Amino acid sequence: MPALVGPASFFWPSTPSRILRLFRKSGRATTIEGVPPNASKTRVIPFDGSLDLRATLGSRATAEPDGGRQFARRVSRTPAGLATTHIRVEIATVEAEAWGPGAEWALEHVPHLLGLDDHGSSFVAHHELIGRLHRRFHGLRIGRSGIIWDSLPHVILEQKVTGKEATRSWHSLVRAYGEDAPGPGELRAGPPPQALAELVYHQFHEHGVERKRAEIIINAARRINRINEALDMPIEQAYQRMMAVRGIGIWTTSLVLGQAMGDPDAIPIGDYHVKNSVSWALAGEPRGTDERMIELLEPYRGHRQRVVRLLHLGGIGAPKYGPRTQPRNIRNH
Repeated sequence: MPALVGPASFFWPSTPSRILRLFRKSGRATTIEGVPPNASKTRVIPFDGSLDLRATLGSRATAEPDGGRQFARRVSRTPAGLATTHIRVEIATVEAEAWGPGAEWALEHVPHLLGLDDHGSSFVAHHELIGRLHRRFHGLRIGRSGIIWDSLPHVILEQKVTGKEATRSWHSLVRAYGEDAPGPGELRAGPPPQALAELVYHQFHEHGVERKRAEIIINAARRINRINEALDMPIEQAYQRMMAVRGIGIWTTSLVLGQAMGDPDAIPIGDYHVKNSVSWALAGEPRGTDERMIELLEPYRGHRQRVVRLLHLGGIGAPKYGPRTQPRNIRNH
């Protein structure tokens, strides 16, 4: 069975280094002469400073011990079509290989995805804990995918439910409405917006999604062209454009645009846990509010996403009281 992935998923690939070595001197997307058009395209990109692929892209990127090579694989729906991208990072070089109709677009945007233009040089740690985390995860970069649909449906699924519930529902939707991704590895890409736009809410029920979230996803899928216009807007207007869609509020918008546009100041207002984690880390207060979180993060304005991500990477969380939220099974209702 093909491996299930989200709209944009990262994990360890088997990268054919023999092909990549042929193009170490080139920084541009290249096709191999005499190879069919559906073969892979490659790009090699030098960079300065440090790059922690796992911190930048997420837990499904892998790295060798002691700062060795790092690997990731991504499936995304680019404006040019579906693309699978393998990424390998060594000391000062990113080697990328891509398949599918969106391969050239994906390769062109690898530097943006990895935040190679984000050095965090203006970041100042105003708390000892943040300073320690910044030194520990100095390879964290704030990148931008340039694709809203890469994260939008999964973030909507996470509204008001546990991460486990959302992931289970997404995997079910991928099996039902996704498609095989290009390239090796038998990956399966998430559903295109057109597939979900044609559904009615009760068709989501068997995937563990109740009517409210189902209708938000359907509505967003039907308006994806309008939503995508946010990518070409100043950040404040981009937020307004997304939040004009029924069911998409500040929490969903900040998470999606934080990834798609690389908004360095994006913070998840309305999140159940983050406000408590920030209040605990920066003020020793076990419980917080969104207003208190914003107040505490004010010295970091312009880098607030970086602070929140550093806390997450460091496993910093507020003390937990009471019973945990239990996953629900919508199919039983």
